[in-house]
Amino acid sequence: MTGSSVSSGGAVRSRVRDRRGFSRRSPRPFGRSSAIPWIYLAPALVVLGGLLVYPVYQLGLISFLEYTQAQVSGGEPATFQGFGNYAELFGDGEFWRVLLATVVFAAACVVSTLAVGCALAVLLTRVRAVPRLALMLAGLGAWATPAVTGSTVWLLLFDPDFGPVNRILGLGDHSWTYGRYSAFLLVLLEVVWCSFPFVMVTVYAGIRAVPAEVLEAAALDGASQWRIWRSVLAPVLRPILVVVTIQSVIWDFKVFTQIYVMTGGGGIAGQNLVLNVYAYQKAFASSQYSLGSAIGVVMLLILLAVTLVYLRLLRRQGEEL
Repeated sequence: MTGSSVSSGGAVRSRVRDRRGFSRRSPRPFGRSSAIPWIYLAPALVVLGGLLVYPVYQLGLISFLEYTQAQVSGGEPATFQGFGNYAELFGDGEFWRVLLATVVFAAACVVSTLAVGCALAVLLTRVRAVPRLALMLAGLGAWATPAVTGSTVWLLLFDPDFGPVNRILGLGDHSWTYGRYSAFLLVLLEVVWCSFPFVMVTVYAGIRAVPAEVLEAAALDGASQWRIWRSVLAPVLRPILVVVTIQSVIWDFKVFTQIYVMTGGGGIAGQNLVLNVYAYQKAFASSQYSLGSAIGVVMLLILLAVTLVYLRLLRRQGEEL
């Protein structure tokens, strides 16, 4: 009896006393528990290092050089410019206009995607099995559609001559891509269409994990569906909502394909430019590779800041849980 108590107490306690009576934690044997995860991650880290570290290094290096078509062809040597490219970039009013448009457009896409995805996730919990399966398959089909294909299909749907949308709405030969705001709206609809399934499936899985007794108790207390979502589901789903929100910000901030395909490379006189398309035009259309790299570095820093906020929020949620 005593021996078993001593052995169980030794198994539970993680502290031992030294000769002077001070307590200390028993060391981990050979550090295996801390090294094993890194052993498993080593192959992926090697691949990611080769695919990310070197390109990011080259991107940053070119942003500090004078690197145009003359340097690419070998006609002139690349010269070090320091922060000259960034000074030129930040002194350009068009850059700030494009940055503002990118932030506003990304924010509108994120809010719309979250609203549609969360609403459909709640709808999935209210319908029967067959409609739920049909909605899930339709959403996953939209999510799996390549961006180029989806953008082309949306252009055909809203085509001023042959598209069915103008005929249904009675808009005649109205061109959605001619105006700045209508073109942004058209691209926003396509981005939401291909992005909401991720939010819908993720939030739906979180809702299904909430105990049914909690929802029944809220309904018996007379809470409306909106009050149940705001006071019961949203606090429980906060970690999931943080994940889908930050990932949507990252995805929508670096939208390229939809803007490039649907507006013909940025719209009339560049009225629909976003940072990714702006960097592409600077680097490849104007052969100003250093300025394009500087824009890429700025985008990288912005997304890195968003990612750090995301990790901090996740850590804070983990501490609360």
